[in-house]
Amino acid sequence: MLNVLRTIVQEVSAAPDLETVLNLIVQRIQRSMHTQVCSVYLFDPADQCYVLMASEGLNKEAVGSVRLSASEGLVGTVVQRAEPINLENAAEHPAYKYVEATGEERLSSFLGVPIIRHRDVLGVLVVQQLEVRRFDESEEAFLVTLSAQLAGAIAHAEATGSLAAIGGPSDDVIDLRFGGVAGVAGVAIGTATVISPPADLGSVPDKAAKDIEKEIASFQEALKLVRRDIKVVGRSLAQRLRSEEQALFDVYLRMLDDNALAGEVVSRIEQGNWAQGALREVVSEHVHQFSMMGDPYLRERATDIKDLGRRVLAYLQEAAPASLEFTDETILVADELTPAMLGEVPSEKLVGLVSVHGSSNSHVAILARSMGIPTIMGAVDLPLTRIDGRELILDGYSGRIYVQPSKKLLTAYSDIVRCEQEQATELEALKDLPAETTDGFVMPLWVNTGLVADVARSLDRGAEGIGLYRTEVPFMIREFFPSEQEQADTYRKQIEAFSPRPVTMRTLDIGGDKALPYFPINEENPFLGWRGIRVTLDHPEIFLVQVRAMLKAGEGYDNLRIMLPMVTSVGEVEDASRQIDRAVRELQDEGYAIKRPLVGVMVEVPAAVYQVRRFARRVDFISVGSNDLTQYLLAVDRNNPRVAGLYVSYHPAVLKALQHIAREAHKEDVTVSICGEVASEPGGALLLMAMGYDVLSMNATNLPKVKSAIRSVSKQDADLLLKEVMAMDDADRIQVFINERLEELGIALPAQPVIAV
Repeated sequence: MLNVLRTIVQEVSAAPDLETVLNLIVQRIQRSMHTQVCSVYLFDPADQCYVLMASEGLNKEAVGSVRLSASEGLVGTVVQRAEPINLENAAEHPAYKYVEATGEERLSSFLGVPIIRHRDVLGVLVVQQLEVRRFDESEEAFLVTLSAQLAGAIAHAEATGSLAAIGGPSDDVIDLRFGGVAGVAGVAIGTATVISPPADLGSVPDKAAKDIEKEIASFQEALKLVRRDIKVVGRSLAQRLRSEEQALFDVYLRMLDDNALAGEVVSRIEQGNWAQGALREVVSEHVHQFSMMGDPYLRERATDIKDLGRRVLAYLQEAAPASLEFTDETILVADELTPAMLGEVPSEKLVGLVSVHGSSNSHVAILARSMGIPTIMGAVDLPLTRIDGRELILDGYSGRIYVQPSKKLLTAYSDIVRCEQEQATELEALKDLPAETTDGFVMPLWVNTGLVADVARSLDRGAEGIGLYRTEVPFMIREFFPSEQEQADTYRKQIEAFSPRPVTMRTLDIGGDKALPYFPINEENPFLGWRGIRVTLDHPEIFLVQVRAMLKAGEGYDNLRIMLPMVTSVGEVEDASRQIDRAVRELQDEGYAIKRPLVGVMVEVPAAVYQVRRFARRVDFISVGSNDLTQYLLAVDRNNPRVAGLYVSYHPAVLKALQHIAREAHKEDVTVSICGEVASEPGGALLLMAMGYDVLSMNATNLPKVKSAIRSVSKQDADLLLKEVMAMDDADRIQVFINERLEELGIALPAQPVIAV
C-alpha cells in the first residue's frame, strides 16, 4: 500500500487543477482498494454544504448536483464527528439517507473519512461496496492516511485551479481569495511582482513573452551552453568511466534535442509564455511522467530532467538577470521573503509583502513591521507562478489576499486605506509630546531599528532612543562580512542621528531564521542550535571586530549601549564582557577617546528568566526579547504557519514570565526594558507599563498608537487591567478582554475590515 500511497500523492501534487486532482483520487483509490465506488464530497462555503465533486462508480450526472448539509446523511455524520465511519450495512444506520440521483441503492458497505486541514473539514472521502461487510483495519488506516496526505494538496489545487482558468490579467475572473497569516497590519492595493531565487524552477512565474523571437533565441543559446558543459564533463571523465557509463552523457544530450525537451519548450514560448516559464512547465510535466513509472531506472530519470532544467534556467537567468519591473504600487511576492529582497524594491514603490512561507513573527516580518509595510506570511495555497503582474488587495488585518479584485472590493478597501492615512495624520500631532498617563506617569518609548531608513522614520514619530538596533541586517544584505570600518560607518549613522538619545546595539545575532549566505549554518533544529552569542563567542575575530566598530562609531557621542543576545549562562556574560574590555583597551591604546559603554543582556530563553538577578549583578541593564521568549516558552516555531495560531503573546505563562523578569531586575536596581513585538500593541504596552518595565521599545510604525493609548489612561487604569488579566487563564479570553477594556477606556483599535464577497 505504501507504493500506492506514494504514487497517488505524487500524481495529485503534479495535477494542474482541482477537477483533475479529484478525478485522480477517486480513480486510483477505487482501483487500489477494489471497491465498486469511490467519491469525494467537498465543502462549498457559499451554500454551507458538502457537494459531490467526483465519483468513480456513482451516476456521473450526480457529480456537482448532489448537495448535503453538515447534518445530513452519513457524509454529514462524518463531518460532525470529524472521524471515520465504517459500516458493513449502511442502510441500517439511523443517519443513512438515500439520494436517488447517485444510483447507490444496491450498495451496502460504507467507509467515510474526513479530509481535515487546520481543524476544518474540507470534505469527505467515501468508498462503498455491494456486499455486506466491514472494511478491515488496514483499509481504514490506508484511507485515513491518504486523506491526511491529500488535504493540503486538495486545498492547494482548489486555490490554484481558481487561477488556472484565467488566461491573463484582463480576464473577467474577480475576487479570488487566498488565506495566510497576518504579518503586519494594514491594507495594500497594488500589482504583484514575484521574485524567484536563482535556478529554482519551481518558483519561476508565468509571464507573457514580450518578444517571442528573442525568448527563443535566449533559450537556444542557453541550450548551446548546457550542451557544451555536458560535453566538457564527459570528456574529462572519459578515462575513468566505462563505456556504458559514458553513454549517460549522450542520453543527456538527446534530452536536449529539438524533438525532445527543447522542442516542447520552444512550442510553449510560441504560445506566449516567456522562456523561463515555458521551461518550468515542460520540465515539471516530464518529471511528473517519469516519477509515475514503475521501472526504477526510468523513475530515476526524473532527477536527470530536473538537473537539466536547472542548468538551462541558470544560463537563462545569467543572460537576462532579473530585471524586475516595479509599478508605483508594488506588492512583492516570494516563496520565502528575505531582508535582501526588501532592498531590491525602491522604498517609495513598495506597498505590500507576501511570503508563501514564514509566519508573522519571522525575522523578515519584524523588519516589515518596522518599515510599516502591510505583510502576509504563510500564504501556502497561493499559486505563486500564476500571479505575477496581477492586481492584488492585501489585507494585513485578516491575512487575506484578493486577486483581480472587483470595483466594489477596490472601493471598500480604498476607503480603509484612506481612513488609515487620516488616523496616521492625527497621530503625528503627538510627535513631540511625552508618553504620559493622565495622572502624570511617564513611560519612555524607544524604537527597534535595522535599516538606515528606520532612523528618519523613528525620529519623525518621536522616538526617545533605540532599544534594539539589529546589527545583523547590514550583514544579511551583503555577500561577505563587512570590514571594521564599513561597520563603524553604518553604526555611526544610527548613533549620530539619535544623539544624545541612547542607542542600544545588539551584537551579531545570526542562526535560527537569520542566515548569512556567506556563512551558512545548516542544522536540523536551528532555533535550538548555534545562534546568537554562541556563534560570536566561538568566533572572537568576528565579535571583536564588531565591538571595535561599535566603539569607534560611538566616539564623541557617549550614547552607545551594547546588548548580548541569546544568553543562557553567567559564563557567557563574563566571556563577552572580557572581549568588550579588550576591545576598549585596544582602541584606547590606539588613541581613540572612548570609554566602556553600558553593557546589557537579552532575556529571551527560559534559562535566562531564572537567572535575571545573577545577570543583573554583572551588567548595566536587562532587556527582554519577548518574540523568542514566547517561542521557547510555548514550544512554537514562529516561522511555521501551521502553528502560528499557537504563538500568542498574552499566554498566561508568557505574562507571568514577563512580570517575574521585571521584578527580579528591580531587586538589583537594574533597569529593565523590552524590545519584543508585544510592546508594539496598545494593550501589551499598558500591561508592561503596569508590570514595571522602565522602557518599551517597538517598531516605529506602532509608536504613535502606543503613545496615544498611554496618554488616554491613568497608571491606575493600567494597574487594574494587569491585575484582572493576571487572574485569567486562557490566552484567547485575555485578548478579547483587553480589546473590550481598551474600547471602554476610549482607545481606538485598528480597523478590522469584514467585507462580504
